Amino acid sequence: MKHQDMRRRIAHAAARILAEDGSLDYGSAKRKAARQLGAPGSGSLPDNQEIEEALRSYQALYQADATRSLLAHLRRIAIDYMERLADFDPHLTGPVLNGTAARHAGIQLQLFTDRQKDVEFLLMGLGIPYQTGEYRPVEAPARTCPHFVIDDPRATVELTVFPATELRSMKRLQADGSPRRARLPQVRTLAQ
Repeated sequence: MKHQDMRRRIAHAAARILAEDGSLDYGSAKRKAARQLGAPGSGSLPDNQEIEEALRSYQALYQADATRSLLAHLRRIAIDYMERLADFDPHLTGPVLNGTAARHAGIQLQLFTDRQKDVEFLLMGLGIPYQTGEYRPVEAPARTCPHFVIDDPRATVELTVFPATELRSMKRLQADGSPRRARLPQVRTLAQ
């Protein structure tokens, strides 16, 4: 019972850290929370689903209005970029989709195209400052995908470009049954 209690305490402390700071990922937040609670061993660390549930609870209790406002703002920005990138079958994913975005959260878009270089040509044509990099999928760490980080003053926008055929083989749902990604019509519905 003590082990489960510590997991729960770490999950709630990590949720508080994520909600108030917003600049850490789940893994960093739970390790920081464990250190703060004097439980640095990895045996008591909660999984990401437990952190997300605790984060939802924290935001509902302490930041409901701010979270709603932030999500509406970020989803409008996501729609703007999804419209600009419509030729690349954009999908929103991450905290802006699942409703747990905190301050400093970025917008995560996945693009699916066989013309991966055309994404960069479009960004250059739009005159938007961006940085390039690579993304290594967890399920295939030896493989890399193009990754762009757009320096929009309203919010950071991350684009990961996958081959068009990969969309069919990717998981559609999270462990809790919620969608992993959403196309533009679903994002427009969320933003209303």
